[in-house]
Amino acid sequence: MTIDTTQLRGQYIYLELLTPEPIPVLRQLAKDKRLWQYTRTLIIDEQYDQRFDQYIQTALEQQASGGQIPFVIRRTGDDAILGMTRLYFIEPKDKRAAIGYTWYTPEVWGLPHNKECKLLLLQYLFEVWKLQRVEFHVAHENLRSQKAVEKIGGVKEGVLRKYAIQPDGSIRHTVVFSIIDEEWEEKKKALQQLIGQTGAAK
Repeated sequence: MTIDTTQLRGQYIYLELLTPEPIPVLRQLAKDKRLWQYTRTLIIDEQYDQRFDQYIQTALEQQASGGQIPFVIRRTGDDAILGMTRLYFIEPKDKRAAIGYTWYTPEVWGLPHNKECKLLLLQYLFEVWKLQRVEFHVAHENLRSQKAVEKIGGVKEGVLRKYAIQPDGSIRHTVVFSIIDEEWEEKKKALQQLIGQTGAAK
């Protein structure tokens, strides 16, 4: 499935498809232990550059095959790179997909940027792609991200026990949230209101 990024632009952020051009900036931004405290996707040590290269290469390969759609998140106004996110588990036949692999530079934690990013993606998935289900998979230790998903309207469905082994060898249990199509209009209004409140308070 293709995506029109011109429709993924908001007041605070906009999304662009991952290309090689922003990779050096992403490499520096991602080299922050706070980002990976719970997911351990990237470990900040002497092998960081090698791991980062593999992380980006996997995203680009998945993009080329159609298995995932990775985005760079930029701030409107100054075009500063703030982080990344992806669409994955894309199943057109079953009308479902997942949003994840999301990280932001800590300077925008708690601000409207993540909420608006989710609004733009959810709006596109439900209103353009006409999906019936969007999922979020969150590491069991990452309570901050679980709360963030709940704030944007995600419904907790359960925990997939011993779902994965993380790069440092630890066990990851995965908490699954979802939003379905008949809930979207109500959750969209609540999310828009939340973005307005967060933006006014920043």
